[in-house]
Amino acid sequence: MAEKEIMFNQAMEQLEEIVRQLEQGDVPLEEALTLYQKGMELSKVCHDKLQSAEKQLVTMMKDGKEVSVDIETEGTTK
Repeated sequence: MAEKEIMFNQAMEQLEEIVRQLEQGDVPLEEALTLYQKGMELSKVCHDKLQSAEKQLVTMMKDGKEVSVDIETEGTTK
């Protein structure tokens, strides 16, 4: 079964929650490693979505066209 697509803002919220949990410092080592791995995955999702949005903006600026951009559907993971 394919993993559910995640939107940029959802990924950021989950990433912020992971950071908050890790900063508390009372997470067992095994759980901290799992949270860290998930955080890295979410960080990559956010990075990819931002790069996709930037690429679209550069293309629009070069073309001089006015085009709507839906960054929530660009660079999604499955």
